[in-house]
Amino acid sequence: MDEKIKKQLELHVAGATVQHKSPFEILEHHDNGHKLELEFIKKWVHPFYMFSINNPDEYIKNFNPIRIELTLDIAKKLLGDFNWRTRIVGAHFSVINDYRDLETIIGIHLLKSQVSYAGTGYCLALASFNSENGIDFLKRYLDYYLTRKDLDYDQKDAMAALNWTDKINGTSEMEKFLPKFTEWSNGQKNLEIEISRFNNQMKNINKIKTA
Repeated sequence: MDEKIKKQLELHVAGATVQHKSPFEILEHHDNGHKLELEFIKKWVHPFYMFSINNPDEYIKNFNPIRIELTLDIAKKLLGDFNWRTRIVGAHFSVINDYRDLETIIGIHLLKSQVSYAGTGYCLALASFNSENGIDFLKRYLDYYLTRKDLDYDQKDAMAALNWTDKINGTSEMEKFLPKFTEWSNGQKNLEIEISRFNNQMKNINKIKTA
């Protein structure tokens, strides 16, 4: 197989997003610099990466036997892999064990939007941490990506994350972005549905956290 085609297939499988120029390209992101071992992936990724976050009982069943083994370093390794599956699991683990030391890594991953699907996990983590720094990542993300009508990435999740932190903090940050969001979506995105879905995922993660 041609090396260029092989590389494109690898990127596709990893969930690489459409290559686009953004002001965040120059940000240095966390990268392991090597591929994760298959046994590591089988243990820490395969049981968790799909939609089991929407089925907390299944997640708990798979997670509890290895819960005590989870460390910040494992979550960091997952976030440092160029694949949406590993990254979203790393983000979820960061919420479950409250790994706030990984917030900047997660925030930069969100801004750079290198792989599909993982952004939901990043937004869940930033909303859960509910720090000034994390909220700033969400706002910076929306400031830029709501100007890109050609990119339907994680704008809805970022809005839902701000809605979550607004309710906790008594703020109205999400409301400030509503005009931009309406223009970006041409009024065709039902934000209430996305907020409800996001809130349910947060509740599921909190159930897993305390199980």
